[in-house]
Parts: sequence; structure tokens; C-alpha cells
Amino acid sequence: MTIFLCGFMGCGKSTIGVRLAKAMQCPFTDMDTYIEEQADMKIPDIFETHGEPYFRDLETQAVRELAERDGVIACGGGAMLREGNAKIAREHGMVVFLDVPFRMCYQRIANTDRPIVKRSTRQELYQLYRKRKGLYRKHSTHTITATGSPSSSVHAIMALMEETNDNL
Repeated sequence: MTIFLCGFMGCGKSTIGVRLAKAMQCPFTDMDTYIEEQADMKIPDIFETHGEPYFRDLETQAVRELAERDGVIACGGGAMLREGNAKIAREHGMVVFLDVPFRMCYQRIANTDRPIVKRSTRQELYQLYRKRKGLYRKHSTHTITATGSPSSSVHAIMALMEETNDNL
């Protein structure tokens, strides 16, 4: 089974993803790292050299490729915003939205080199968060509140998996 973790920047996709993969004894892939390896460029450089639309196309390509693998995928913050990406991911597994309040996300991302963070004010990031949150919900198969410890989020996702398997 493939589990795609989605949510706003700083919601804990990578942290939770690593722990979830360990608990499931399966591979973990950070989509942003995967894209950097495939493009042989860092994401800030991709944005600067080719622009955001090009990067979003690389995300779509990554979703297609990673959907074919079993494991846990920590999606980039924008990967599940495209309906087509979400459809591919849902067809191959679960898409879990990690719902975290903006203030928690912002504390984690404020001093990073993420291109969108560097070029945006806090208010602009909040507007982006509000715009994206509905799409994350719409495009996901499940939502968990991920404000507790990473371990509690892992347990919640494992319970969803068990529930999903019971309903098959």
C-alpha cells in the first residue's frame, strides 16, 4: 500500500512519514528530495531557474512514479493541490491530510529557505494556507489532526489503515 501524506508546509509530513514507514516496515520517500535527485537541482534553484509551474509539473511526474511503489510518501506542500495528482494518489493508496493550525506551521517554516516562504509575508502565507486547506481536505481520502506528537499521528494513521482494511 502507498500512503501519501499531504498538508501545508511545516505540518510534519516528513517527520511523521519517517516514523510511519518505520512502524509499517516499508520505504519512506520525501517527494521534495526525490524531485531534487531526479532534477539534479535543489528546489530553490528549480524555482529560480525554471519557475513554479515547471516545479509543479515535476511534482506531477513524481506522484505518477511514486504511486507505483509501496511505502510512505511525504508530499511537497503543493503536490496534492492538483486534482490530477490527487486522483493518481487515491487510485494507488491513501491520501492523508495532516491538519495543523497555521500558527504551528508558521513557527516551523518561518526561518527556512523555502522559496514561497522567502518571498511571502506572514499574512500572504496565511492566505495561502487558507486557500490550500480546503483543497487538501477535498483531495484526501482521510484527515487527521496532527497537533500532538508525531507518534500520536502515526497511531492515528495506522488506525485508519486498519479501519480501511476492515471495510474491504
